[in-house]
Amino acid sequence: MKQKDFYSIHSDVCKTLANPKRQEILDNLRQKEMTVNELVKKTGISQANLSQHLAILRAKGIVSDRREGINVYYSISNPKIIEAFDLISEVLQEGLSTRSKTIQAAIKRKS
Repeated sequence: MKQKDFYSIHSDVCKTLANPKRQEILDNLRQKEMTVNELVKKTGISQANLSQHLAILRAKGIVSDRREGINVYYSISNPKIIEAFDLISEVLQEGLSTRSKTIQAAIKRKS
């Protein structure tokens, strides 16, 4: 695979993960697999909309599913996805903390 092809695929996965509803879905799936109905109850996302997001996540290989009777259970396909999710969250929290301290220092200087 050419490096540019890899970058394109990487970008596509990042775009998929950039959606706030998909992030919420992943966060709910981090501990255990869940059915669509369980995810609807936890997230408040409508079943139709949730199913669309899950189809996108499944098509990109981010979540996997398994059927048991009439239920379809969704889970994170690779635990490293959650590790990456958590690392990005940490970076954001550190950045927000730094900005907040900078703003507070600027306010004190003006007082």
